[in-house]
Amino acid sequence: MKLQSPSLIELHAFLAVCRLGSFRQAAEVLCVTPAAVSRAVERLEQHLENCRLFERSPQGVTLTEQGRQLRDLTERHVTALEAAAVTFRRPRTPGKLRVSVAPTLGSKWLVPRLPRFQALYPGLEIEMRQFHHDEDFNRDDVDVWIDLKRPRHRWPARLQVVYLLGREIVPVCAPGVLPRLKHPSDLAREVLLYHTNFPDNWARCFNAAGLGSEPKLGLGYELALNLIFAAKEGMGIAVIQPCMIERELENGELVIPFALSVSTGRGYFLCYDRQQLIGAEQRAFVQWIQDEARQSINADPVSKAVV
Repeated sequence: MKLQSPSLIELHAFLAVCRLGSFRQAAEVLCVTPAAVSRAVERLEQHLENCRLFERSPQGVTLTEQGRQLRDLTERHVTALEAAAVTFRRPRTPGKLRVSVAPTLGSKWLVPRLPRFQALYPGLEIEMRQFHHDEDFNRDDVDVWIDLKRPRHRWPARLQVVYLLGREIVPVCAPGVLPRLKHPSDLAREVLLYHTNFPDNWARCFNAAGLGSEPKLGLGYELALNLIFAAKEGMGIAVIQPCMIERELENGELVIPFALSVSTGRGYFLCYDRQQLIGAEQRAFVQWIQDEARQSINADPVSKAVV
């Protein structure tokens, strides 16, 4: 019987471009050149009798209707094949759990809690692995991810994905800035510190507060750690997830001036491969971190807003 299906190399290239919306980013994930990804997609289009899979423009690439159909028909199966290969290749170390977590969430929220978990399960070693911003969840050095949901992001079908926390954002400032803030409209006169990856956060806050004006953004920071530091130093007002500043709120280094909580629709999610066998202690970590997240959300620091 003559095989009609295309090669896995071509399908991997096609699905990477689908997932990332860019030939360049797909090449980085696949560790090849953009030209190699482009040639693989061209071969796939020719194999499918000159089927056009992408529309290319200066703004990027978008799937054609035929491209969407091919993605829907192949993505789950290619992902399952990759997972099967990883299952037989990946060495599992008993008593160890390898975790990849967004850096600021790791240092500000997870790490301060780990001693409590390790007191309960001293036999399980938690190993923090490098975080990748464009994660494809195919790594063989990670058991559990705590990752940020991104716009138009599609989780691989093999993953078990559970929302943890971080969907809500609040305005925060140093205590010395507080006397100038009597009403949310006072924000328009202040320096608005923002995360450069999410410049729309302040617009969400202004809309939620019923302010008709557009926010005039001040200083931008690529790292949430620097954003928090700038707010503590009184350089302006930041908008950030309460889970990132629990210690600063407790110590009085930062205050929430208004009971104004806004959902970004994003947040941090716990992800692990449901096809991988994990031990009882690893499962205990998965349950424990969900319990910790619920406790953080139920603490509701916004209810302690000063104004």
